[in-house]
Amino acid sequence: MDRHGGACAAMTIYLDYQATTPLAPEVFDVMAPLLRDQFANPHSAHRPGRAAAAQVEAAREQVMRLLPDDGRLLFTSGATEALNIAIQGVGDGRIVTIATEHAAVLDTVEALGRKGRDLAVLPVGPDGLVDMDAARQAITPGVALVAAMLVNNEIGVIQPVEALAALAHAAGASFLCDAVQGYGRVPIPPACDMIAISGHKIHGPKGVGALWIRDGVTLRPLLHGGGQEGGLRSGTLSPALCAGLGMAARLMRERAGSDQAHVESLWELARGLFLDWTLNGDADRRYRGNLNLRRDGLDGARLLSDCRNVAFSLGSACASGSGRPSHVLRALGLSDGQARGSVRIGFGRYTTPAELEDAAQAINKAAAMQGTPR
Repeated sequence: MDRHGGACAAMTIYLDYQATTPLAPEVFDVMAPLLRDQFANPHSAHRPGRAAAAQVEAAREQVMRLLPDDGRLLFTSGATEALNIAIQGVGDGRIVTIATEHAAVLDTVEALGRKGRDLAVLPVGPDGLVDMDAARQAITPGVALVAAMLVNNEIGVIQPVEALAALAHAAGASFLCDAVQGYGRVPIPPACDMIAISGHKIHGPKGVGALWIRDGVTLRPLLHGGGQEGGLRSGTLSPALCAGLGMAARLMRERAGSDQAHVESLWELARGLFLDWTLNGDADRRYRGNLNLRRDGLDGARLLSDCRNVAFSLGSACASGSGRPSHVLRALGLSDGQARGSVRIGFGRYTTPAELEDAAQAINKAAAMQGTPR
């Protein structure tokens, strides 16, 4: 399978790993027979149904191996649903989150706020890390939930999740970790009460994710119906999607060392290739497969158009096309111009050094041309 999107896009260099990752060949291979031949409903009691259910449970076990032991795992349609189940399902009380969270968290929290829910959105510093003094003031008795992203999807910084979870527990609140960008790449602190993950961010299929819930944590169901997934997520599961997520999780575990070493080497290479750019977010406390850069006077949208053979982004894919500067970059204190002059370059398992070098040459050339009269 062509890593860059097939024969028609054979020359495109893919550097948008935070938006989605290339599907691992092993994931495709485990899914194909379940889509083609083993199509039974995993909730049926007959033999084909039980066989399909066994595939689902085997996948659940694989995903759980990178999560704390004392909990259960719900399969969902993706991280957005997982986060909504967690946020909308908690009991009454204040919800505390961070200004740089994904829209799946911020928009859900804001929707609850419009219905009268008490909210607190914590600021971050210029490095993208949460203001812990503000966190200590906001996370007090009466808080029901604290929600924070482990690895930021736009700038790659790693939030102090363990410290935030400790504050939540001291206040009697639950802690939700959005681990979409961190699962399998960054250790997930065991103090989390709920953890959301997504298949297509770990070389798995789109359309499947999961929510891990610690034993003893109770939630109200978001969907009602057949009572699947312990009554918390009604709806027929896809054995193929679950198996794909399970295989992707297995590969993340088995290849953790080689993947990390590869990303570290690409990071060091990229930092040398983009010397004239300014890094957005903390340089040390971050996942190094995410390089968010800015350049004074740059028009990021024009750069994206000029570099048609390089697939990178201006920020979150979910907010692309809105015309608004990134809420994450604005939260760092960047001006609208600085935010619009920023680009995100994401790389990982299947990126080669030669691809990164070729992409950097194209991006740097196009950026330099913006200062040249046409």
